[in-house]
Amino acid sequence: MTFRIVHVSDPHFGGLADPAQVAAVEELVPDLDPRVIVLSGDLSQRSRHGEFQAAQAFVRELERTAPVFVIPGNHDVQWWWRPFVPFGRMVTYRKYMRYFGPVLSPTLTFPEAIITSALSPHGVAWGSLTYRLRDIAVKGHLPRKQIQRAAQLFQEADPEQLRVLVVHHNVLRGELSRRMGLARWRQAQRRILKSGADVVLCGHDHQESAEVLGGRVVVSTAGTLSQRSRGGRPSVFNRVTVDEDSIQVELYRWEADRRLFKRTDVYAFPRPRRTDEAEVPTGVS
Repeated sequence: MTFRIVHVSDPHFGGLADPAQVAAVEELVPDLDPRVIVLSGDLSQRSRHGEFQAAQAFVRELERTAPVFVIPGNHDVQWWWRPFVPFGRMVTYRKYMRYFGPVLSPTLTFPEAIITSALSPHGVAWGSLTYRLRDIAVKGHLPRKQIQRAAQLFQEADPEQLRVLVVHHNVLRGELSRRMGLARWRQAQRRILKSGADVVLCGHDHQESAEVLGGRVVVSTAGTLSQRSRGGRPSVFNRVTVDEDSIQVELYRWEADRRLFKRTDVYAFPRPRRTDEAEVPTGVS
């Protein structure tokens, strides 16, 4: 069994998107043979109709190769509509839902894998607030109900199925930014570890990485397809390849002079073995 995921994040359609990078991804993806393409948020820059329309066209082009799994990022939330109102918050996702449907935390199932998501961008919400003003509407959080829903799906999955959790905000500290994407990040990491996920796909930080959380959950953080890559470094998207024994994360880095993405780094991790005792996640809180 080999299961491949192309993992793209943060195109920021609008003033920051790089059309050459977008075109290069569209051209290369069919050769990467993915079963699914995951776009982990920040499709737009300011949640404008034209930006979402461009993102929708990008998704439709990718769908010619494989199903596309899409979630919103913090830039896709019109948080200014109800910044401190706890009820009726769905209006803040209204434009995103117009173009990508009403399900904000989608799930997609294959014989080899179950892919689900947890909504982390909530605009100005109590769970996302920190003591730093710059974090307002930028940081995210993982509500207990979101992780419990994912854990239940993983629990009901076949033991041989790969369990993939998709969130927008980076769940590990960025190497250059030194920032966590999630407020209450220790709590979020504990919840992810207890959920039963094998792989987490995220973005937000605009710097790529492939690491392990808690010694057993492989975290693929994709970069950006925009002109604002962290530290002025080349943009990167990832491909995750899973077989019976291993999980590999390959980084495809932008070469501006050749106007293409080229594979530059490969990280390999052992695939966790699911025992009867560890098969069912418990106590997600």
